Amino acid sequence: MAGTPLARAERFVWLTARVLEQRRFAYHFLGAAAEPVEAALTAYLNEDSGYGHALEPDLRGPASQPLHTAHALRVLDSIGRCGGLRAERICRYLTNVATREGALPVIHPSQRGYPTAPFIPIVSDPPSELLATGPVVGLLHRNQVWHAWLFRATDFCWAAVEGLRKSHPYEIQAAVAFLDGVPDRSRAEEAADRLGRLVREQRLVVLDPDRSDEYPVAAGYAPGEYHHPHDYARVPGSLARRWFTDEEMDRSLDHLAREQQEDGGWPVRWRQWAPSTALEWRPVVTVEALRTLRAHGRVLR
Repeated sequence: MAGTPLARAERFVWLTARVLEQRRFAYHFLGAAAEPVEAALTAYLNEDSGYGHALEPDLRGPASQPLHTAHALRVLDSIGRCGGLRAERICRYLTNVATREGALPVIHPSQRGYPTAPFIPIVSDPPSELLATGPVVGLLHRNQVWHAWLFRATDFCWAAVEGLRKSHPYEIQAAVAFLDGVPDRSRAEEAADRLGRLVREQRLVVLDPDRSDEYPVAAGYAPGEYHHPHDYARVPGSLARRWFTDEEMDRSLDHLAREQQEDGGWPVRWRQWAPSTALEWRPVVTVEALRTLRAHGRVLR
């Protein structure tokens, strides 16, 4: 394996990653069991059944947060452990932090007083956000989790997705995560078709990586914080895969593969504000880049 993309990434992970990302890498690429991943994730779990302790590196401190909990759900989903009593307890936490509309804020006021990325504002009465709610609702539906909170949250997501007229890449990613998991497939396909047209019309995706500087960067994003087809269609079965031709998808995956750096890891493209966050994010990004490439049939060894 010496010199292969996977071998270089493995060395990077053992050199730099938190225990959680080390165990995730071992599960996804080395045939290790799921239990060690779950054990590492439990270290971030709080008594309120939410997750904290900088699981999402841009939010420091111990407080449970919707973003941390969404991150935990993605990890559990990736190892086939998103269900049962664990999911029920997580939904109980989500119910307690939901807004008046029954959806989730990006950040709960309990974060106040702890170091936080400057691009994530903390307010006393945070609004409902598709950015926070869509991925969680879609993932829970895909895992056939049912909870009273989900009904109102699902209604919120439908209204938010179908009401989108002007957006930005991360919000579109959240919408796709919702649509990929929600049970009403015909309605999801119709909404996804419209979003695909919106993404192209508003130039929210770089279709030619060699000409990325010709595309706009969304307001508030870091310089060069572009999104490519693979950022929307992380797996071939995603509704977002229909937005792109085979040629466009191949160019995108080629670009993702080329982004692997000399140390074996992938770069963080969004704005960095503290040394520790960049160090902790890169292994997370590296594991996800490898998973995306493999999902689309790229050979890593």
